Amino acid sequence: MKLTLLFTLLFSGIFAQNRDSVFIRSIYNSALTNGHAYEDLRSLCKDVGARISGSAEAQMAVEWSKATMEKYNFDKVYLQEIKVPHWERGTTEAGWIRSKKDGLVKVNMLALGGSIGTEGLLESEIIEFKHLDDLKKAKRSAVEGKIVFLNQPMDEQQINTFKAYGGCYAIRGNGAVEASKLGAKAVIIRSLGMPIDKHPHTGGMHYEDSIKKIPAAAISTEDAEILSLMLSKEKLEFVMEMDCRSYPDASSYNVIAEITGSDSPNQIITFGGHLDSWDTGEGAHDDGAGVIHCLEALRILNELNYQPKHTLRVVFFMNEENGNMGGKTYATWSKNRGEEQIAALESDRGGFAPKGFHCDGSEKQIELLKSFKEHFLPYEMQEFEKGHGGVDIGPLKGSFPEIPLFGFVPDSQRYFDFHHAPSDVFENVNKRELELGCGAIGSMIYLLDKNL
Repeated sequence: MKLTLLFTLLFSGIFAQNRDSVFIRSIYNSALTNGHAYEDLRSLCKDVGARISGSAEAQMAVEWSKATMEKYNFDKVYLQEIKVPHWERGTTEAGWIRSKKDGLVKVNMLALGGSIGTEGLLESEIIEFKHLDDLKKAKRSAVEGKIVFLNQPMDEQQINTFKAYGGCYAIRGNGAVEASKLGAKAVIIRSLGMPIDKHPHTGGMHYEDSIKKIPAAAISTEDAEILSLMLSKEKLEFVMEMDCRSYPDASSYNVIAEITGSDSPNQIITFGGHLDSWDTGEGAHDDGAGVIHCLEALRILNELNYQPKHTLRVVFFMNEENGNMGGKTYATWSKNRGEEQIAALESDRGGFAPKGFHCDGSEKQIELLKSFKEHFLPYEMQEFEKGHGGVDIGPLKGSFPEIPLFGFVPDSQRYFDFHHAPSDVFENVNKRELELGCGAIGSMIYLLDKNL
């Protein structure tokens, strides 16, 4: 009898595993053969464009997203109203190096998100620091009245480029505060990008109320190299003009679609990305690819007539780039509704070839993730380990402390070629890589629904 039971259990386990493998194969087949992802991303990028919070384009992106979700016949599609910061770049920034030897040298420059403007031309001697720590150690007499140039590059020796980004993010986030403490008139940073090219990269920065606000901008890595070389030969001045400014908070929306769970409809698996982008390029990799990954995953599951046990909810979050009000509002809203969030997944690392998933959770939850690895090996995915979930889903930890947060992990090598730059356009997203990401996320949501 015991032997019979053992064989029955073993056979049942093998059958269930095979059934999962067959269904996952059908998800991938649909993504690769009959997918909508590439056309949907093209439409978002080309018909709407860049989508900074508070802009007309962001509002049109909300309208586009709701209409696109509705045509896929999900159980529910609706908007969640939020308040978002409203910052505008204004007229195009202008910047020049002024040299006694070479005259004026124009640079490629973008204001950092949230920066104040220059109120006309701002010009002064420019002083270089190779690392933010060097600026912190500087004497006020060396900095006061000058423009600070932070020329700290991303570490090329880091294999994972997100670690390289994290290593120098502070020059963008904190550079203006640290420079202003020493009396600087403005701060210019080397763009946070891996290649040496002409594309400046914008991104969020912050001020402190107790420290005087000064203008902050990024120049391209190529211009940073040129500026540094020129500074090694002579003293230079920098001339700049920026017209950016902040306005009162604006109304906007998270856009939400659901397939209702059959067994536990109040238990939610949330997955999504952020609909907003910076106002340069088209937000194709950051994070157009992420929202389309998740929309396509839900569309495929619906098309395959999959009936989930738990409610599957896709959220296009608004305002990840400069406030995360979409993520914060959603977490509080869900808790106040009495929902039970049992897992969340985010795609916000670009539309490149999938490598795996990370989990911000307990050891038991990480072990569950690792148990899924065998299902993804046929699709050349091997990275299943502890790690970061995502900015948008992060606030759910505050409302639901036990929730596991999963982050989609694509190949990182090219992400910082395009991140926050004018080159982040639809043409730089590979169709097959995007579709493989949709298959991976659809399969992951299926496995989570089956095993939670």
